[in-house]
Amino acid sequence: MVAAKDTQAQLDALAESILAANVCPELRDQATQLVMGDGNPDAEIVFIGEAPGKNEDLQGKPFVGAAGKFLNEMLAQAGMDRSDVYITNIVKYRPPNNRDPLPEEKAAFWPYLLKQLEIIQPKVVITLGRHSMEYFLPGLKIGQIHGEPKRIQFGDHKIVIMPLFHPAAALYNGGLRQTLIDDFLKVPEVIRQLSH
Repeated sequence: MVAAKDTQAQLDALAESILAANVCPELRDQATQLVMGDGNPDAEIVFIGEAPGKNEDLQGKPFVGAAGKFLNEMLAQAGMDRSDVYITNIVKYRPPNNRDPLPEEKAAFWPYLLKQLEIIQPKVVITLGRHSMEYFLPGLKIGQIHGEPKRIQFGDHKIVIMPLFHPAAALYNGGLRQTLIDDFLKVPEVIRQLSH
């Protein structure tokens, strides 16, 4: 398919521009590599986490550790495959010792994330955790709106944002695990409604 190649080429060019601009040099210096994203560049659904962890930094792909394994399980339960969706993070380098990304690091990468979404043009953006949610839905609390799709103005078109808890949080908190699975299972229905 020609479109997929074109989209991937644009994403590759975007990755090059991040390297050329030397975004967050202090993060870049201690990271193994830039972790841009993984999956289908023409996906209807884009998942956005906060930043790569140790496994992601080593493999160069987002969500490949324990949280990624849980994400893959939930995709399967919802009748989806990782190759159907696109997965990325706001911050594209691993913060040292897996600390939370700093506000200025998120701000530095934000324009590149927006460009990524413009290239892919998904129908739904699923934010994983509060870090990625707060940029799209500022001032809202994830505990109150998780699993609820919100239609927002995004550039010159509307996009559906669906905030979910981060899979890593569910690994540490058993109660959140079922909540996240339940929320996740709503995703195919949200896509179906958007397709009408």
